[in-house]
Amino acid sequence: MPQVVSISLGSSARDHKTQIDLGGQRLELWRQGCDNDKERLIERLCELDADPNVVAVGLGGLDFFLESAGKRYWFREVKPLKQYVTHKPFVGGGGLKGAFEKNAVTYLADHVEEDLKDKKVLCISGLDRWGLACGFEELGASVRYGDLLWALGIPHVIGSQEAFIRLVHLLAPLAVQLPFAMLYDSNADHHTEPQTNAMAEREYHNADIFIGDYKMIIKYLPRDMEGKWVITNTTTAQDVEFLRSRGVELLVTTTPRLEGRSFGTNLIEASLIALDGASEALEPQRYVELAHELGIEPSMVYL
Repeated sequence: MPQVVSISLGSSARDHKTQIDLGGQRLELWRQGCDNDKERLIERLCELDADPNVVAVGLGGLDFFLESAGKRYWFREVKPLKQYVTHKPFVGGGGLKGAFEKNAVTYLADHVEEDLKDKKVLCISGLDRWGLACGFEELGASVRYGDLLWALGIPHVIGSQEAFIRLVHLLAPLAVQLPFAMLYDSNADHHTEPQTNAMAEREYHNADIFIGDYKMIIKYLPRDMEGKWVITNTTTAQDVEFLRSRGVELLVTTTPRLEGRSFGTNLIEASLIALDGASEALEPQRYVELAHELGIEPSMVYL
C-alpha cells in the first residue's frame, strides 16, 4: 500500500499510523518523530526518499517557510533539508495552511448558530496561522495578535491587523534567519503544565475564541476556560481531554480527526499531492478543490 510519511523533529511519543480510503484510493499515513535529533531526521529523510513504498513526505515540527501578510519567508535553517528528498514530493504544510485554514473559519460559521463577527478572537500565532486570522477578520470579528508575547516573551499584544502587518514586514525577514528552536520548541511536551503569565491570562479571559498552533495555545492556558472555543491543528485524544478539563466548550481542528486524532497540515498536504498524482506541491486552490471532492472537512467537537 502506498505510504505518506510525516517525519517530525518532535517527540516520538506522538507517533501514529492509520489508513485512509479517499476517492477510491487507499493510503497509509504515518507520523514519525525524531525526538529533537536533527541527525536522525536527516537519516530518515534519506531513507524515505529511497523507499519505493513512500509516495510523498511531509516535514513536521519545522516549517520550510512562513506565508503571512502577502509574502513568503523561507527559514534559513530549514530550507536546506529539501536536498535530502528529491525523488518524491516533500512539503511542510505551508502551501496548504492559508487556503485550508481560511476554509475552516467558513466551515465554523456555517455550522454554529452564533454570529462570529460578534466574537473576540485571540490569535496566538498570526505569523504561522495567517489564514485563520484572515478568515475571522473578513467576517468582521475583533482579532488580537499575540505573537510578541507567546513566541518572543515580549509583553505586548497587537490590537489590529494593520499594525500586525507592519510588524510582520519588519520582523519576519529577521526572524527566519534565527535558529528555528528560538521561535518554536519542536520537542515540547503537549502535556507539560502551562506556565503562568498575568498578561496572557487577561487576554485568554477577554477572548471568546483562541486560534493558533496547539502547543502555543496551551503555553499559558489558565485553568478556567469555561465556554471558550479553540481552533487549532494537530491534537490527540489526550489533548482533547486536557482541553475538556479546562472547560473549553468547542474544539475545531483544521484537518479531520482520524482514529481519535488530527494530523498536521504537512501530512495532509503530502497526502493530497499523492492522491492527485502530482510530483510537487499544488496551488492552494487545488488543495481546496481536492478536499471538497474527497469530502475532507475540518473537525468540530463539542467538549
